[in-house]
Amino acid sequence: MVPAQEVGRAYIARELMVPMRDGVRLQTVVVTPVRQTGPLPILITRTPYGVPDQAMVDRQDGDPKSTLLPSWRAFQKDGYIMVYQNLRGRFKSGGQFLETSRYDAHDPKQANEVNDAWDTIDWLVKNIPNNNGRVGIYGVSYAGLTAGLTLLHPHPALKAISEQASPADQWMNDDDHHYGALRESYTFEYTVLVQAEKEANTNFDFGVHDVYSWYLALGPLSHINKDYLHGKLDYWNQVVSHPDYDSFWKEEAWVDKVQASTVPNLNVAGFWDQEDPWGPWRIFHGASQHDPDNTNFIVAGPWYHGGWQRTDGGNIGPLPLGGHQTAVEFREGIEAPFFRYYLHETGEKPSWKAKMFETGSNEWREYKVWPPQEAKTTQLFFHADGTLSFQAPTKKNSGVRHYVSDPASPVPYRPRPISPTYPTPEWRTWETNDQRFVDHRPDVLTFVSAPLDHDLRVAGPLEAHLFASTSGKDADFVVKLIDVFPEEGQKAFVAHPDAATWADSLDGYELPIAMDVRRGRYLHDYQHAHPLVPGKVEDWSIPLRDHDHVFLKRHRVMAQVQSTWFPLIDRNPQTWVPSIYQAKEGDFQPATQKIYATPEAASYISLPVIEATP
Repeated sequence: MVPAQEVGRAYIARELMVPMRDGVRLQTVVVTPVRQTGPLPILITRTPYGVPDQAMVDRQDGDPKSTLLPSWRAFQKDGYIMVYQNLRGRFKSGGQFLETSRYDAHDPKQANEVNDAWDTIDWLVKNIPNNNGRVGIYGVSYAGLTAGLTLLHPHPALKAISEQASPADQWMNDDDHHYGALRESYTFEYTVLVQAEKEANTNFDFGVHDVYSWYLALGPLSHINKDYLHGKLDYWNQVVSHPDYDSFWKEEAWVDKVQASTVPNLNVAGFWDQEDPWGPWRIFHGASQHDPDNTNFIVAGPWYHGGWQRTDGGNIGPLPLGGHQTAVEFREGIEAPFFRYYLHETGEKPSWKAKMFETGSNEWREYKVWPPQEAKTTQLFFHADGTLSFQAPTKKNSGVRHYVSDPASPVPYRPRPISPTYPTPEWRTWETNDQRFVDHRPDVLTFVSAPLDHDLRVAGPLEAHLFASTSGKDADFVVKLIDVFPEEGQKAFVAHPDAATWADSLDGYELPIAMDVRRGRYLHDYQHAHPLVPGKVEDWSIPLRDHDHVFLKRHRVMAQVQSTWFPLIDRNPQTWVPSIYQAKEGDFQPATQKIYATPEAASYISLPVIEATP
C-alpha cells in the first residue's frame, strides 16, 4: 500500500493493489473525504489511461494538482468514496492488457473485464472502511465500456451504472469500423496510444504537419505493418487479420448479450460524438427488451466524445446552445441525482425513459418511450436537379447524377491541414465542421431543399436510402445530412469576442447533423464479402443513428454524397480484392458512381418527423 496522500485538504487518496481471482493485482486509488462522518457509497471508474494522477485532476485546465474534474465536484456534494483503477496490464496493474470485450459466462476463471469488475467490487465492499455496501460504476469511452460490461454479470452490491459513450460492436460501428469500413486513422493511432508502451499513453510521431498527406503517401494499408509497426502491436494484427464480420468480431460484440436491464443504467450519448456515437443507443435498446422495473435510461445532447464531463456544454464547436450550459445541467441535474437515488436512496427516480437536449430549438425534452411514438416516418427525396423535397421524383423530373471517385485524390473528412487524432483538440469537434470546405469538389454531390417555411422537428432514428450504381466492383458511399443556416443574422460561439473574424459567423453555415458510410462488399452480407456488379442499381441503406434536432424555419436541409472520407475511412480500391488490407497499389482505380432519382429508383432520407401541434 502506498502511503495516503492529502488531496486539496478535503480528501485522502490511498493507492492499493486489489487482487483478482487469478492472482493478478490491479493498481487502485481510493479517495475518501477527510471529514467522513458516516457510511458512504462507493463510485468506481476503471480505465486504461492511468491513475492516480489523472483520477482527480483535469490536466487540460490549469494546475494539475488542484483542478478537480467537473463530474468529481458534482458527486462530492452528496459524498462518495471514489475509486479509480487501472485495467490489468496498464501502468502498475499486473497481467496483460486485454483490449477486448469478450466474456464467457461459462468460464468463471477467464480473465476479462466483467470478472475483474466483479472481483474489485467484492474486495472493496469487504475491505474499505465505512462504506454503505452500495456501489456504482461509471465512465466515458473505454471507462464507459468497463462500466457497461458489468451488465453481463453484476455483483449483488452493484446498484447503479452509467455507461457513457461505450463502444458496443467494433466492427459494426463506433471506434474501429463503420459497417466494415475501417476507421483507418483512428484505429491505427489509438492502437499505438494504448499498446506501444505499458506505462505510458503514446502518440505516433508523423513527422509532418498534415497527416492527410502522410496517410496518402503511406499507400496500401499493408504498409503500416511493413514500414512502421512490424507486427508488434497485437490489436492492429487482429484487425487486419479479420476484415469480415467473422467469429472474432462477433465475440467482441458484447452488446448482443445485453437483452435485459439487470442494474439501473444511465446511458449517455453525444450527438456529435466522434468516437463512440452508436454504442449507447445499442445498449439502451438491448436492455429495453426486458425492463419491467423501468431502470434503463438514456440521455443525449450536443456533445463531442466526453464533452458532457469536461466542458460546461455552452457550445459545440461554433454552435451556441441558447444560453444553456448543457454539460453542467447534465452533471448536476441528471447524473448526480441518478446516483443519489440509487446509491444514497434519496431523491426521486427518473420519470422519463429518454431525456434529450434538442438542438435547433435548444430545449431539453423528456420522452416516456424512445423513439417517440408521435414521430412519423417521412421520406425526403433526392432530385436530379440537385434539390431535396418531400415530393417523390416523377417521370417528368427524374434523372441520374454522377461523379468520378478517384482513390488517388480522396475527399478529406475535415479541412486540411489535418492534425493527428491525439493529443490535438481539432479531433474533438470535427463533426461540426462547416461542410462548405468540400463544395468545390467534383466528387461530392450536393442536394439541397428550399428554405423551410416552418420548423422541421426530427426525433428518432434516421436512415438514408441511396439507389446507386458503380462502374467498379466495390465502392463506398458516404451520406451527410446537413442543416444549412440562413445567409444573414446568424451568430456563432466565439470564445474571445474581441478577436472575432469574418469567418466567426454562422451565416450560411453547413452544420452536419448525421453522417455515415456503407462499404459495398458488405452490402448484402456482413460475414462474407462479395463483389458488386458493375452498373447494377442497388438500394444502399445507410443508418444515420438517433437524433433529436429541429431544422428551423428559413434554414435549408442538405444532403451530400461522396465515396471517400480520408483518412478517417480507409480508401476502397473500387476493384475486387479478397481483402482490402492486402490490396496492392495497382488495385486502386477510379470509378464512376451514379445516384438515381427516378420513380423506380428514388433515393431518399428517412426522417422521424414530429408535427407541430396546432
